[in-house]
Amino acid sequence: MAFTSFMELALQEARAAAARGEVPVGAVVLSPEGEVIARAGNRTREDNDPTAHAEVLAIRAACTHLGAERLSGCALYVTLEPCPMCAGAIAAARIERLYYGASDPKSGGVESGARVFAHPQCHHAPQVFEGISEGACARMLRDFFAARRG
Repeated sequence: MAFTSFMELALQEARAAAARGEVPVGAVVLSPEGEVIARAGNRTREDNDPTAHAEVLAIRAACTHLGAERLSGCALYVTLEPCPMCAGAIAAARIERLYYGASDPKSGGVESGARVFAHPQCHHAPQVFEGISEGACARMLRDFFAARRG
């Protein structure tokens, strides 16, 4: 079976977030059958909610869609390495596979920084695939922050 990336959909969500003045991060959740069941971009400023990261919003929407608190068998695509908060949500939701684009040495919680899934108290660790469309994901973030610095 050939691998099909859904990172372009996550990038679409990230672009929409940037257009709203949010940090351009996007996320997409796939059902175990490979159907897109949720997608979101950052909305922390729009919602005045520090937890409104793309991953958390997509997880919430996917759980609502499935009528379940867990997303066993589901996959999550996200344009940036999840922070520790989002990695904790991914573990709690029992996401099976995590695909992310750009690494985040400053605030990441998967391969950088806190390494949440490697912690002995982490009850579930997804399979992690990093560097998916990494160039496009990193470029979007670099361009966004460069424009804000003027």
